[in-house]
Amino acid sequence: MPRRRPKAVRAERWRPPKHTPVRRIPAVSARTRVAVRRVEAERLWPDAVAVALSRFESAFRQPGRYLEGPYESPGIEIEDGRDDLEEVLRHLPTGARADLGRLVERIDAEFERRTLPNPGWVSEWTAGRWWWWRLRER
Repeated sequence: MPRRRPKAVRAERWRPPKHTPVRRIPAVSARTRVAVRRVEAERLWPDAVAVALSRFESAFRQPGRYLEGPYESPGIEIEDGRDDLEEVLRHLPTGARADLGRLVERIDAEFERRTLPNPGWVSEWTAGRWWWWRLRER
C-alpha cells in the first residue's frame, strides 16, 4: 500500500474555524486551548470554558467570606459553569485534562472555602456533583 502524503494526513486533522473570535483561557498552554476548542465545538458551544471561568472570576471578586446567591440574575448560577467545566474535563485528552484540571482545582478550593456544606440536600440530579450541595448566602 502506498504511503499517504503529509498534506493528506494534515487535511484530516481537526482545525478550529477561521476568522472566529475566541476568548482566551488564562493560565493554560496553547495545546490545551486547542483541545478545549475542539471539545467545545463537538460537545458544547464556543467559549463555554471561558464563560464558565469568567463566572467564577466575577463571583470570587465579591467581598466577604461567603459568596452571595445570584440575586441579579437567578437563572445563571456559577454551579452551571462548573458543570460545563466538568463536561469539558471528561472529554479532554490526558495532558490537556491535567493542565485545565489544575486551574479547576484552584477554583474548587476557593468555591469550597467560600460556601457552606449542606448535607441534607442531595438529589439524583446532583449525584456526583458536590458543588451543587454547597450553600451560599442569599
